Amino acid sequence: MKFRSMSENIAGYAFISPFIIGFLAFTIIPMAISLYLSFTNYDLFSTPKWIGLDNYIEMFTGDEKFWHSLQVTFTYVLAGVPLRLTFALCVAMLLNRASKGVGIYRTLFYLPSIIGGSVAVAIMWRNIFGNDGTINALLFFMGINKKILWYQDPTSALWTLILLSIWQFGSSMLIFLAGLKNIPPTYYEAASVDGANGLQQFFKITLPQLSPIIFFNLVMQTISAFMTFTPAYIISKGEGGPLDGTLLYSLYLFQKAFNFFQMGYASAMAWVMLLIVGLLTLILFKTSSYWVHYESKED
Repeated sequence: MKFRSMSENIAGYAFISPFIIGFLAFTIIPMAISLYLSFTNYDLFSTPKWIGLDNYIEMFTGDEKFWHSLQVTFTYVLAGVPLRLTFALCVAMLLNRASKGVGIYRTLFYLPSIIGGSVAVAIMWRNIFGNDGTINALLFFMGINKKILWYQDPTSALWTLILLSIWQFGSSMLIFLAGLKNIPPTYYEAASVDGANGLQQFFKITLPQLSPIIFFNLVMQTISAFMTFTPAYIISKGEGGPLDGTLLYSLYLFQKAFNFFQMGYASAMAWVMLLIVGLLTLILFKTSSYWVHYESKED
């Protein structure tokens, strides 16, 4: 009996060993190496030289671009994530209605999220908002003869990135759609009998019932937004311009690591970003008890 139990344990460990090995090789060990490199001066070609906290001190006290990239990233996240979730919820509510061909519409709305993070889409987006792109052509057709130079103004350039992030709403939409289908129709029927209109039903029934889904999407989309790199790199051609208007934190980290070969400094930036995202996630979890409602949660 003891031998059989040992055999079952060995079989179990054998089945999970690929994950354990992969997790150690591609997550834990690289993170440990990155943490060590963050305290060194390392240029990819020579031996890392231990410098202690110098990278962090330089980052917080002597690097104006670091603070600017944080500002741009927070603007991108704080503007893009709420708009993306709002748009995804609106579309999900429209698609939740029974109608002919609704499955096709769901597929079409989800397609941008499948291809949205690709280089090809970023290039397409750059061309759409180019000086002779689709948007300016539409404006000319509407009688606006003056071309808008979207990528020559820091604010408008950043908003093109935000619009691209909103366009990639498909994954959040599907999750919202699943949550909407789990709300019992009897809730709305009872509210209608009591005289509640559509707006009252939305705020009193739909939003409270969807609050766990909203919370999940908010956390996941916030983390994803902080990791955005490809659109900013492609649209600004790796420079973060104009006037560093699209210099997201991830893009600045890439520049430090692979343009200026300051891998130690880039590793320090990566750990600061990890702490920032971790802190924001913790704040979201701590505040969720005030607005997220779980039916099974006991008072």
